[in-house]
Amino acid sequence: MTTFVPPPATAAWAHEHARQGFEVVYFRPSGDGRHIVGCTTAVEDGRTWTVDYDITLDADWVTRRAVVTGRSEGGTRSTVLQADGEGHWQVDGAAAPQLDGCLDVDLESSAMTNTLPVHRFRLAVGASAEAPAAYVRALDLSVERLEQDYRRVADEGSRQVYDYSAAVFDFRCRLVYDEAGLVLTYPGIATRAA
Repeated sequence: MTTFVPPPATAAWAHEHARQGFEVVYFRPSGDGRHIVGCTTAVEDGRTWTVDYDITLDADWVTRRAVVTGRSEGGTRSTVLQADGEGHWQVDGAAAPQLDGCLDVDLESSAMTNTLPVHRFRLAVGASAEAPAAYVRALDLSVERLEQDYRRVADEGSRQVYDYSAAVFDFRCRLVYDEAGLVLTYPGIATRAA
């Protein structure tokens, strides 16, 4: 098992190919856990949008709360996801049984949210894990279940590397993480800004 160093105070990603845009995030300790606040702005398929997020994690990097606000040509929307840390969720105050078993929030707009499961798993090289997530769409903030898998492969020096897949999108790629467990390269999606 490998652990990561604490995240930096801030990080950023340039989005590419799937959309043009930029993401900035701020990390800070919150009790035993973490508080993550960020924003993504983008142009995708000719449409502009911004997504602001405010995510609270417990000490094990399990999502406990996420407030997501989106702005687009259609107006401003907001949604609140609340989790008990045991895999049960509420979306805007209503039970969301379709998310049972999910421990992470994953934002379509964010490269950062792929950080959350690898911190929880602490996988050894060669090990894999399923990571179903509460997936929030960028344009309308609809929430659905996203089945995803992570398999840790050989490190590249001090960088951890994972084969990632999301079957519903027929998507597979290799994710490279820095020493703090933040994605450096997310092929076709984003690259960490220096």
